[in-house]
Amino acid sequence: MNYYIVIPSHNEKKFITLTLQSLVEQTVLPKKIVVVNDNSTDKTADIVLAFAKEFAFISLVNKTSEAIHLPGSKVIHAFQKGLETVDENYDFIVKADADLIFPSHYFETVISHFKSAEQIGMVGGFAYIEKNGEWILENLTDKDHIRGAFKAYRKECFQQIGGLKPAMGWDTVDELLCKYYNWKVVTDENLKVKHLKPTGANYNKTARFKQGEAFYSLGYGFFITAIASLKLAMRKGKPLLFIDYINGFWKAKSAKKPLLVSAEQAKFIRDYRWKKMKKKLI
Repeated sequence: MNYYIVIPSHNEKKFITLTLQSLVEQTVLPKKIVVVNDNSTDKTADIVLAFAKEFAFISLVNKTSEAIHLPGSKVIHAFQKGLETVDENYDFIVKADADLIFPSHYFETVISHFKSAEQIGMVGGFAYIEKNGEWILENLTDKDHIRGAFKAYRKECFQQIGGLKPAMGWDTVDELLCKYYNWKVVTDENLKVKHLKPTGANYNKTARFKQGEAFYSLGYGFFITAIASLKLAMRKGKPLLFIDYINGFWKAKSAKKPLLVSAEQAKFIRDYRWKKMKKKLI
């Protein structure tokens, strides 16, 4: 199977060498790696160009946007810029961050999952962060969710869900739409990806409000949002984030912001979320 990787990158001089090195050491190499240099002010572009000289399947795309890091919109706009530069001669497309170290067999294993069943639409492993000299699971989500840092989509699935939404919540709505269209999402606990920069390290107060807005845009409704907000805040070890999330939800609702999904899809999402919650209580 052929696969392409698109990597949005902003000031990743410290980590991108490790990321690219882990990718060029894969047991099954990608056909293309596109790194989108999104307004970096460090040596990110120089590092990528040095790799591109050695590996013909690596290319650099430059993009100019605001420096502020608002999760969702900035990174997905950069991803889309990279996607515009590639053809469709791939079997699956990967959105990856620039601060990861993939195990050498990562994509060989991803390929084996995709080959095992045609209805598998997404595949991914798990993120690990370094703490006190050990690599531990970055436990911010359920075990059946693929982290936004490393998403692999079968082409047909990627096209049917309409690609990625340039808004916070993109890495949840993609999986929910997969399920809506009867695709399967596969996570593999044996695929351990080293995440070099903890999630949310650059997020500001505005970004924290965005999480609540994201729950609204997914069509969750208030009660599911409250449960999801409390769960996420506790997982992050910052209970007061719950207030930010709820405030973000009400701000979005008051402004009547458009949803990322249709009314029918929103109903499916709410029903799906309630079923999952009830299942955990039984």
